[in-house]
Amino acid sequence: MTNATWEERLEEVYALMHEMSRQKEAQAMVRAYGARISKLFPVSRRISLSRRELASPEFRITRYSEWADEVNPWKQKDRLPLLRGGLLAELLYSNRPHIIDDLQLAPDDPAAEYLAGQRSLMAIPMLDDGEALNMVISTQAKPGGFDRERFPDTFWMANLFGRATHNLVLREEIRSAYETIDRELKVVSNIQRALLPREMPKVQGLDLAAYYRTSHRAGGDYYDFFPLQDGSWGFLIADVSGHGTPAAVMMAITHSIAHLYPNETLEPADLLDFVNQHLCRRYTADIEAFVTAFYGIYNPEKQTLKYASAGHNAPRLWRCSQQRVEILDHAGGLPLGVSEMATFDHAELQLATGDRLVLYTDGITEAMNLAGELFGTSRLDTLLHHSCRSDANNILQSIVDAVEDYTGGNPPTDDRTLVVATVR
Repeated sequence: MTNATWEERLEEVYALMHEMSRQKEAQAMVRAYGARISKLFPVSRRISLSRRELASPEFRITRYSEWADEVNPWKQKDRLPLLRGGLLAELLYSNRPHIIDDLQLAPDDPAAEYLAGQRSLMAIPMLDDGEALNMVISTQAKPGGFDRERFPDTFWMANLFGRATHNLVLREEIRSAYETIDRELKVVSNIQRALLPREMPKVQGLDLAAYYRTSHRAGGDYYDFFPLQDGSWGFLIADVSGHGTPAAVMMAITHSIAHLYPNETLEPADLLDFVNQHLCRRYTADIEAFVTAFYGIYNPEKQTLKYASAGHNAPRLWRCSQQRVEILDHAGGLPLGVSEMATFDHAELQLATGDRLVLYTDGITEAMNLAGELFGTSRLDTLLHHSCRSDANNILQSIVDAVEDYTGGNPPTDDRTLVVATVR
């Protein structure tokens, strides 16, 4: 392009930049750049060097224009020649750009085969954090083959390309890391879901339905059912502080502790105290996590519900026969894992045919619309007001649909869990 007009040179540079901007993979980008740059700045040979993870005077040849086969230096490092000392090592470890107009090379130089027959050389260091970890060597078969006036522009252009390539390599590494993490999170998610009930239990006098959706691959919500010795059933819903994998791990720990509880008494506060003691003594003191939980025990024979709460959202009970809502907030306590000294009260209420009970985590009521307004409990109560002709599944689905509509179908920012029970 020496004799080309400025318009022709501009068109070549534009074509180069356009092609570079479309590259998604570093090796392809280098290949495309090399083909374009050879037209703009023709030379006899090009040699790329690297001293990453090496100590002076060692270096690798990462690319060589005379190689018949292409080697990917990021994925095939074992195929790269490893040299020690000589002219190229001196240039690379100098951290400076160089032009040699009359190249004279010692016959025993480690790079003699790469520079044989070449009489001039241009060395461009590719700076990374102030160090020339890589270098591009261009040669000509004649002395004085490089224009020193154009050398500064060539230097900064090459380094801009080097940064772009390095960023593309980092992007590939980040993408690969995310893919690995995502695969692992899928496994975590599958394990977590395996801890949840596989199906709704058959409880005399109750119709049950449950919904569970995490905001990430894995989450910290938890619900469970426990068959008890006198034919009663325990209903547990919990929400671990935080999101993602840490919350999922704590959820699994909470599940394990709850299933270790011997259920020798039928006091819901006893289970919460049992879980709290284990969490405080072994898990939450150093990681500052806590768990809100609601545990109720339903007696089918008496149609009673005895419950205790550890800082959890108060369930809603819609009395169809009386057309009113009751809030199950008469028993409370600190969240689990906060203090070994925490105590938990319990309360008891009589259920009746037609009652609708909804247990939920705050991902339901704190779901926000585009204006940043919460879904709230009043909308939940309104849905229950119109639920008296619906079974548990239909009630649950109406709540899920209402939350989806309210949030515009956007992905949840918090885990969402619902347990609905209707008394038959």
